[in-house]
Amino acid sequence: MFAPVYLDHNATTPLDPAVRAAMLPWLEGLCGNASSRHEYGRQARAAVDLARQQVAAAVNAQPSEVIFTSGGSEANNLFLKGLAACRQPGRLAVSAIEHPCVLQPARQLQRQGWQLREIAVDAQGLVAADDYTAVLAEQPDVLSIMLANNETGAIQDLPQLAQAARAAGAVLHSDAVQALGKMPLDFRALNAAGVQALTLSAHKINGPKGAAALVVDKRLELAPLIAGGGHERGLRSGTENVPAIVGFGVAAELAAARVAEATAQNGLLRAELETGLRALGACIFSSAAPRLSNTCYFALPGIDGETLVGKLDRAGFAVASGAACSSAQPESSHVLQAMGIAPELARGAVRLSFGAGNDAGEVKRFIAALQATVGDLRGLTAIEAGRT
Repeated sequence: MFAPVYLDHNATTPLDPAVRAAMLPWLEGLCGNASSRHEYGRQARAAVDLARQQVAAAVNAQPSEVIFTSGGSEANNLFLKGLAACRQPGRLAVSAIEHPCVLQPARQLQRQGWQLREIAVDAQGLVAADDYTAVLAEQPDVLSIMLANNETGAIQDLPQLAQAARAAGAVLHSDAVQALGKMPLDFRALNAAGVQALTLSAHKINGPKGAAALVVDKRLELAPLIAGGGHERGLRSGTENVPAIVGFGVAAELAAARVAEATAQNGLLRAELETGLRALGACIFSSAAPRLSNTCYFALPGIDGETLVGKLDRAGFAVASGAACSSAQPESSHVLQAMGIAPELARGAVRLSFGAGNDAGEVKRFIAALQATVGDLRGLTAIEAGRT
């Protein structure tokens, strides 16, 4: 079977064998509901408790601060809508480069009376200091600023942003889905700086789809999105997805243990990749910003990104033209728009994201395939231009 080289780890990751092994007993024989009082239920409860401890330890949080959800989208919605439900409509600010699962609920809250402000970013995709100062002067009640961007990989100075937010009296949440496993994460230190909640997800760290968490300061009052039996500290009712939660726990433990090695290895691959890209005349977005070492977002002038992604797929390389969760949207990336990238260049955007299993040989073959593909596309463009 044809299997392209997988270079889209920011979209999702393959399941780690150790994660699969931990999940299998809960898919094959163990069937208990973690709320049941008999032995099967007690086994399930113990498995969920262990996973909660593993996820908490991976980000230096307390197990009681970890609320399991079905995905990062649900966790982000739980924070924004859960907090809003406990307050009168006030001022909400989110960065202009947030994932749609932050931007869209924020806009829903705007329709319910909240005053919404999108925080500008600079040309590198970092929160613009002058606009952030202006936002804080407006005394926002709630802020949400992602730690690492899913498209560019740009990393915000979250401790500094959090300290300023705390001084302004704002509650600050951060979508850290892309950061987990790619950089050290310390919720205790971030919480001390002023971050009250973090969103994490299993399928970005070689864990299963269908498991994620909101790590939240217990002093913060939230209302549940899903009411029912009072699971997850009353914040997320519903029978726990024990196999996925077990897998999340093991994946989080492995990700935390491997983060230094993965960061270094991915950094070497990206350096080699970007040397080749620059030789082809590529523009690399956020190249002057601190970035996740596994992420490269680029465009080749005059080359359409969607077309290039399709050609590369047929050549044996799976890459992305933007964020997988919004791939059905035909318009150019809202992240690049917020960064002020010219629309004609933004339409050429392609993202590569490395992960477990990628190596230098794949990078060399990718650059060769890219060079050949771009040559073919530019040749076709020249032919079409000659016909007009």
